[in-house]
Amino acid sequence: MSRDLKYTRNIGIAAHIDAGKTTTTERILYYAGVNHKIGEVHEGAATMDWMAQEQERGITITSAATTVFWNYRENKYNVNIIDTPGHVDFTVEVNRSLRVLDGLVFLFSAVDGVEPQSETNWRLADNYKVARIGFVNKMDRAGSDFLGVCKQVKEKLGSNAVALQLPIGSEDNFRGVVDLVNNRGIVWNEHDKGMTYEVVPIPEEMKDEVNEYREKLLEAVADFDETLMEKFFENPDSISEAEILTALRKATIAMKVVPMVCGSSFKNKGVQTMLDYVMELLPSPLDKDNIIGTNPDNDQEVVIRPDEKEPFAALAFKIATDPFVGRLCFVRAYSGVLESGSYVYNTRSESKERISRVFQMHANKQNQIERLVAGDIGAVVGFKDIKTGDTLCDEKRKVVLESMVFPEPVIGYAIEPKKQADVDKLGMAIAKLVEEDPTLRVNTDQETGQTILRGMGELHLEIIIDRLKREFKVEINQGAPQVAYKEALTKSVEHKEVYKKQTGGRGKFADIVFEIGPRELKEGDKEGLEFVNDIVGGVIPREFIQPVQKGFESAMSNGPLAGYPIDSMRVRLFHGSYHDVDSDSLSFELAARLGFKEAAAKCAPQLLEPIMSVEVLSPDEYTGSVTGDLNRRRGVMKGMDSRGGAQVIKADVPLKELFGYITDLRTLTSGRASATLTFSHYAAVPKNLADKVIEELKGAALAK
Repeated sequence: MSRDLKYTRNIGIAAHIDAGKTTTTERILYYAGVNHKIGEVHEGAATMDWMAQEQERGITITSAATTVFWNYRENKYNVNIIDTPGHVDFTVEVNRSLRVLDGLVFLFSAVDGVEPQSETNWRLADNYKVARIGFVNKMDRAGSDFLGVCKQVKEKLGSNAVALQLPIGSEDNFRGVVDLVNNRGIVWNEHDKGMTYEVVPIPEEMKDEVNEYREKLLEAVADFDETLMEKFFENPDSISEAEILTALRKATIAMKVVPMVCGSSFKNKGVQTMLDYVMELLPSPLDKDNIIGTNPDNDQEVVIRPDEKEPFAALAFKIATDPFVGRLCFVRAYSGVLESGSYVYNTRSESKERISRVFQMHANKQNQIERLVAGDIGAVVGFKDIKTGDTLCDEKRKVVLESMVFPEPVIGYAIEPKKQADVDKLGMAIAKLVEEDPTLRVNTDQETGQTILRGMGELHLEIIIDRLKREFKVEINQGAPQVAYKEALTKSVEHKEVYKKQTGGRGKFADIVFEIGPRELKEGDKEGLEFVNDIVGGVIPREFIQPVQKGFESAMSNGPLAGYPIDSMRVRLFHGSYHDVDSDSLSFELAARLGFKEAAAKCAPQLLEPIMSVEVLSPDEYTGSVTGDLNRRRGVMKGMDSRGGAQVIKADVPLKELFGYITDLRTLTSGRASATLTFSHYAAVPKNLADKVIEELKGAALAK
């Protein structure tokens, strides 16, 4: 049986922390008949927050996937939903979810409006060209302001936010909405907790406002349909609901308009209408442009169409470990069909994988299905080697879909097991966690022999350490948090390096003359080594040029100051010589490494540290103490504005000064201020502090 893809929606729910994403998802599951009882986040019983840590903290950590069916206008829609975390430390979860979604419901709190993490996630959605609907939640709370949030979405996020509804009543009296599309009012019935509603005439006192905003809505969509434009000028009332919706759908999918609706998920209000609009306005897999991949054998473009008859192609976007079925791989199928028990080709590992079973996901439970079809999202088991970002395809049509780029970790802890007997157990546990989470890195410090666990923030690593304890039963000791410094060269020097070794038989010989220094990055350039080959007349044979480049590339992971990595530099190789018998690739690679060690130290190297963008929401009376404290932490003030009666203080602060900041801030403001920390950029460490860091590092190495 073939399913009509027109009735499939792959949507995500994204927002700043605490805007009510998980609560909204719980309501969707309830109305769609998947759950017969509503799970509440504050009671620790939400279906989608199934990890123990999520239930205790009341936050979402991993993005959970689920499938529901929704009846709308006599059609049954198949909806795959991914509930993503709002906390900045888990941005990777949002990033990889957006890569495979077609549409997004973007939640805003009616009281707080556009918050820092909303901006980060919005930019990610722009990046992946995901069409979205805005849902302004928490309309029942004091200080809620629907039109104010629409204005912020316009100004702060630079998008064309268009209200599709106006609230009837506000705060405690939020009773219903006027739908501007079909020009009618609906009021929720309080006796059954907002589960049902009645259609009511538009309240007299709202008529002028309704006319004003309906006109704005018609104006926004008239651009997408010329007949609408004519009708709009002649007689706006002659425009039918269907015409508005058709034009609005085109505008939403083209990302020219962001339709805004409102409600209160906790009070069960507005979620059904929002779902109806998801079916009506957000794209199905057929509405998206064809996906363009590349053939790994000849780098030619491959066009992938969302069609079951095409060869299979899918992207693996998440690996999870399930206690009952083992390793699960979440995949989005873009074309073709995957039958359970069949083979797929992994273009990264260049090997075939047998997929023993295919599941449709429901949070952490699975329903087994026979086949995964184009446009659908599911989970597969039975594979040996699949990583996040791998393309799985039919061997007859090899293709690589654009894989995902993950941010570099900025903070690390040195860890060791409490019991010597747990060393192997720890190794296996970390290998599993790293496979699940691409932003988690582990490396062994060469000089001190310690295992360093690196991640996106203190909360991220705290949760990982908690999971080691609970899921893998490994107790560990952790050192003080460490900052992920980097190094940079600031001036260019020329250098000649001769490497020669004479042993009994053949010797080793390489001679290179090069210029090394900083690299100027233009917009769109990727970081790394810019290698310029200016060798003329074959003074170094061509086959030795690549090893020289390789030598410099590998040397970049160990900077001249304190062994921290260098992100980008420029090397120009312009002279040298070789020996007919003694020269080989390895000699030239070693010459480059040794040359780097000697020359980089003369390039005025600088230590760089991660700078976090800090946004503090604080009551007026604490503003002075908060700014004073940020200044003491070497913060650079970026400005202040007010939001909902509180002050928003923005500053750039070095990560090194922010360990334990949230706790200190609570003490300073009697628990009334909150802060969001987001990685911003790397900047040079002042000389006196840099010397201290290098000193400490060398001291630690000597102590071992």
